[in-house]
Amino acid sequence: MTPVIVTRESMEAAEKVPKFEEDMYYMEKDDMFAIPTAEVSILNIHRDEILANEELPVRYCGFTNCFRREAGSYGKDTKGFLRVHQFNKVELITFCKPEESYAEMEKMLSHACGIIDKLGLHYRVIELCTADIGFAASKCYDIEVWSYAENKWLEASSVSNCTDYQSRRAMVRYKKQLENNKSKTELVHILNGSGLATSRLMVALLEACQTNDGNIILPEVLKSYAGFDSI
Repeated sequence: MTPVIVTRESMEAAEKVPKFEEDMYYMEKDDMFAIPTAEVSILNIHRDEILANEELPVRYCGFTNCFRREAGSYGKDTKGFLRVHQFNKVELITFCKPEESYAEMEKMLSHACGIIDKLGLHYRVIELCTADIGFAASKCYDIEVWSYAENKWLEASSVSNCTDYQSRRAMVRYKKQLENNKSKTELVHILNGSGLATSRLMVALLEACQTNDGNIILPEVLKSYAGFDSI
């Protein structure tokens, strides 16, 4: 679990401000922000650091509250669980060598899909076209679960390879080993992905696991944690 209140410098390193500042909860007195995702806190763990070649890849998994004002036009008219101001999210972050980043992206995607597989939900994976990719990412996958009530696909997870965009802002580097025992300092590649966002999965679980009598049958993988089989 990471800090949920961060500095402006931390938000800038993760490219969340100034572009998305209107969607963030801001504490003017302290010039601090509530995080929109654990990505911000985790990315800044290694800000201004030079990692050793043998350390990479470094993989983190964070679980935090996330806060978003949803002030933009994209979410202002969406009601219920689909767009909320506070939610829980599992976030995956990888720092790796540039030549390994796209292989790491596929691995991160498999981890995110693995969670939804275990929950037994119907989903699909789409690769976003360049017009839909966030400006920091070079490639992005969305994992979408089917909503029976909305009759449409809902984004439950997103996996992005930001290459050296964030590491350049945060100055996260590593010592690349060269021949003759020499080394060279280069930027790492940084990837992020949602393990799961609870609000969206709650909608999918409530709809997909409901019986004709209105009960909710828990997925097998959750029963041992919940201590009961149905709601």
